[in-house]
Amino acid sequence: MKKIGLLFAGQGSQVVGMGRDLAQRFPVAADLFRQADEILGRRLSEIAWNGPIEELTKTSNCQPALYVHELACLAVLRELAGDFPIGGAAGLSLGEMTAHAAAGTFDFATGLKLVQKRGELMDEACAATKGAMAAMIGAEENIVRQLAADEDVDVANINAPGQIVISGELANVEASVGVAKEYGIRRAAMLNVAGAYHSRLMQTAYEKLGVALRHVPVQPPRFPVISNVTGEEVKTPVEIRRTLQDQVTSTVRWVDCMERLVALGCNLFVELGPGGVLAGLLKRTCKDADVVSENDAESVRKCAGRIGG
Repeated sequence: MKKIGLLFAGQGSQVVGMGRDLAQRFPVAADLFRQADEILGRRLSEIAWNGPIEELTKTSNCQPALYVHELACLAVLRELAGDFPIGGAAGLSLGEMTAHAAAGTFDFATGLKLVQKRGELMDEACAATKGAMAAMIGAEENIVRQLAADEDVDVANINAPGQIVISGELANVEASVGVAKEYGIRRAAMLNVAGAYHSRLMQTAYEKLGVALRHVPVQPPRFPVISNVTGEEVKTPVEIRRTLQDQVTSTVRWVDCMERLVALGCNLFVELGPGGVLAGLLKRTCKDADVVSENDAESVRKCAGRIGG
């Protein structure tokens, strides 16, 4: 019996044109993009489908566009494959919001407004600080944590074994990259991002998102949603609000999230969203994992075949 684990992509995976062919071929997808344009009072679909990429990459556009695209992928998959059993879901950073919407923690419109707010608040925090992020490749977590403590930066993401991201003040992140070899880290590279996500530099976004979350109606999820912060399921409204707030400044424990979904019995993983980054990270964490990526009409059809087959 297939038990599906849903994986929702995060910021950085966006591509111009995402969701366009889904909307052209499937009314259920077109309807979600239409609703999003109405709810936000602007043509988000236009930016997602036609760019330019600089406009789409802005956090306040990118985050809601990914949210809508991923839920459109899921809606089409459900239409083609029926009401298949979902063993659990996880989303990388922004993707965690999408996972909650998929699980019915909040409805599409509520989630979209929340994601829009989150994007705006993170944009504000980026503009008010001089932050950066860097990938540390080929190092144990404890070594990267030692480097982070020594150089006064934060550990932002534990994406896969040997792939950890640090985040913080630009000068400190640059210094960390400079000394990484001395810690035995194989490779260190600056990332092309707008600021220091998942670090203390996002404190203002953390505080303001906490206020916004207080007013969001939250239900217990219909299937397990794994928190980036704890690597465990979140069940109560209090816990869900707290972890979604904490996530803005805390480490994304993606390895723990993947291991938890495997422990819950998920044996076919579906990555929703552009690219195939999460599929790659999962394979590095759990080598035998069966994972498919879906982001357009053709890949959704193939995926539906796998689920129904």
